[in-house]
Amino acid sequence: MTGSPDLARRALQVHQILLDFYGQPVWRNPLPAIDELVSTILSQNTNDTNRDRAFESLRARFPTWEAVRDAEPEAVIEAIRPAGLGNQKGPRIQQVLGEISAERGELDLSFLKDIPLEEARAWLTQFKGVGPKTTAIVLLFSLRRPAFPVDTHIYRVTGRIGLRPEKMSVEEAHPYLESLFPPETYYAGHLNLIRLGREICQARKPRCEACPLNKLCEYARARSV
Repeated sequence: MTGSPDLARRALQVHQILLDFYGQPVWRNPLPAIDELVSTILSQNTNDTNRDRAFESLRARFPTWEAVRDAEPEAVIEAIRPAGLGNQKGPRIQQVLGEISAERGELDLSFLKDIPLEEARAWLTQFKGVGPKTTAIVLLFSLRRPAFPVDTHIYRVTGRIGLRPEKMSVEEAHPYLESLFPPETYYAGHLNLIRLGREICQARKPRCEACPLNKLCEYARARSV
């Protein structure tokens, strides 16, 4: 399912308005793809601060990803405790690292830069716990490939604006929104939509009066009637 040309023009307008409002965003320095993969698994159901604390703790405890892969599960769980759900995330990380090693012979994902995009996407999503958002984050931020990650903020904001069908699932929203936004907008568009969702278009109390998109937002128009 892809959006209409009118929606694509609207998506580009949304991107430009947010670019004017927030400026060109710059995320942290890119991590190697394997690091980003682990970091993104840690980020599930927690905030950025706790994710980063857990990631730094894991790297301080274990000198290499091979050491993480081969460690006692309890040691990994303890190291990533700040991220929460350690009993799930620890074994998941070790399993993914083990499966990558078995398939590639090494813990290096740089080869994903050089294969067709859909092959790279399919290769990453074969691992349990690596869904479309995690895959898109690794592809976009580590490998600079054109993928558009959809997190809870982007899903909420694009629904309110009217860029996607209301009942579309998060999984369906990934390819759909990729079809709406031009690839050159993915990096800034992703980061600025998240910032809007965190600061203004919040889940419970959206501040529509402060939103730069309120004139083209279906949700804001409905609230003002």
